[in-house]
Formats: sequence, structure tokens, C-alpha cells
Amino acid sequence: MEMGWVYEVWTALKGMFWGWESRLAVFYLCTTIAMVFAIWLYRGRPKSFVSFLFPKEVYFHKSNIIDVQIFAINLLLGVVGIFGAVLFTPVVAKVALTTMIGIQGSPFQPLDITWGRSALATLIMILAMDFCKYWAHYIHHENKVLWPFHALHHSAEVMTPLTANRNHPVFLLIRNVIYSLVLGTVQAAVLFLLIGQIDLLTIGGANAGYFLFNLLGANLRHSHVWLSYGPVLEHVFISPAQHHIHHSSDKKHFNKNYGEVFAIWDWMFGTLYVPKGYEKLQFGVADGKGELIEQPHATLKDALIKPFVEALEEATGVEMLKAKSSDTSKPAQGH
Repeated sequence: MEMGWVYEVWTALKGMFWGWESRLAVFYLCTTIAMVFAIWLYRGRPKSFVSFLFPKEVYFHKSNIIDVQIFAINLLLGVVGIFGAVLFTPVVAKVALTTMIGIQGSPFQPLDITWGRSALATLIMILAMDFCKYWAHYIHHENKVLWPFHALHHSAEVMTPLTANRNHPVFLLIRNVIYSLVLGTVQAAVLFLLIGQIDLLTIGGANAGYFLFNLLGANLRHSHVWLSYGPVLEHVFISPAQHHIHHSSDKKHFNKNYGEVFAIWDWMFGTLYVPKGYEKLQFGVADGKGELIEQPHATLKDALIKPFVEALEEATGVEMLKAKSSDTSKPAQGH
């Protein structure tokens, strides 16, 4: 039994650091280091490259220790199948497709698969995935009951690539349900209207899109290194600098740049912030005035338990935590 657990954890870690779909894969980490090296050269070698890449004040910060602990907890929960239990995209796709066929009132006759239809299906799936991520992110900021579960991510005071995994398990569960419902429905529509099956081009194309995303700086989104794409591209794609803005405690950055890959959703719904140049930022959760509050998740216990208490407070209106600022649970905390 113990060896079985060890094998499952090892398999999960291997997928995390060697699988193409994980931004923490060694290959992507290596390309990130290469990008940071180029940035270091461009900035005139301000310090030794090792110090530029791994500043002690970031990697030995208490906030980063919590990142590591949350990463381990979520890895174990994933191994036992907690997150997979609410990821049911194929089920939703089958139900939605059956419903569409029933409405049509005649047997399903899938269209012939062509490169054009497959390419269009691939584009739709990529956009649908990103649209899902935008709205899952948005509602966790704008809903006072859900915000505490996402606040854990934003309470990071320093950022490293591992901060991307600093997520409360409840946040991941809710996000997976949203993904399943939306992507399952979109997948059914693609099957019904464009192609009779999700073929290798569609799957490979969607994966290729995220391969490029991971390859071209995804790990810098959670890092100490500022990388802007410039004002033109940042109206189409979310740059690492724009995601840094999203984590900023400055009031002018509140509720901006929810997107993951594409900036078009933020542009479309009025949440886009395009920096005019380098901005010195401070990370962490802040009150409604943009003033940093004391780290609410200083321990692993606080990180896991406090969100439940704060969400219950918001839902019931009954205050349970002592000496709690009236602003600390508001979703308009710049994140």
C-alpha cells in the first residue's frame, strides 16, 4: 500500500516536471532561464546572473515556503482523485450533444473532417478554454463568498513559478466544475456543427497553443522579472508584466488583467490594464484603500482554514474572526 502511494506521487511529480502540459516541466523552466538570461544581458548585467535569477529575498521568503506547502497539499489531493472527480467534460459533452441531436429530430450525421473545419474547431477550443479561465478568475474576484478561496493566491508577497500553484483546493474544485460545464458544452457544439469527432489536429492544436504559451514566458507571470510585450501586443496577449499588475496592491491596479493567454477578454469587458512602462510593484492583499494588510496566510493552517471562515462570514454576516479589518475580505482588493 505504501509503495503504491509512493508510485502515485512519483507519477504525479513526473507528469508535473516532465509532461508537456505543465508549465513547471523542466523544458519550460529551461526556456524560462534562457529568457531571463537574455533580459539580464539586455539590462546590462546589473548583478551576477545567479543572483538575478534566484534572489535570496524571494526564494527564502516565508511566502515562498507557503507556496511549497500548498503545492504539496494540492499534489496529494490530486493523487487521491479529489480534483479529477469534478472534472467531467466528456459527460457534459455527451449530454449536450445528445440534446442537440434530439432537438434536430433526425439521426446525427457528422460532417466530413477537413483541415479547414479542424483548424476552426481548434481555434474555437483554444478560445473557449481561455474564455473559461477568464470568467472563473473574474467571479472569484467579484463574489465576496468565493474571494477568500482565491485570496490565498493573491496573498503571495513574492512570486516564483511555483506561486502559480498557490491555490486553495476549493478554488480548484470550483474552477474544474466551470471548465467541465462550459468546455463540455462548447465541445458538443463543435462536434455537432463542425466535425464528427475531436480528432488529433483539434487536440494537438489546442495543446500546441498552450505549448507556445508555456514556451514564451508563462513562468515569468509569477516571478520577480518584469517582461512587457509592448502596448500593441498587450491588447491581444496578457504579458508577464500585466499579470504582475494583476497581483499589485496598488488601488489603480484593482480588478485588472484577469486573462491568462488572451487580453481580448479584458479589453472586451473593461478590465484591461496596459502599463506604459516599468512599474515598481508591491505584491500582497490590500484593503479598499490599497494599503497592504497583515499577511492573512502566514501558516499552512491559516492558508487552508481561514478561507472557509471568511467565506462563511460573508455568507451569513456573522463575524467569527477576532480583530479582523472590515476591508480584508472585500473582493476589490486589487486582485
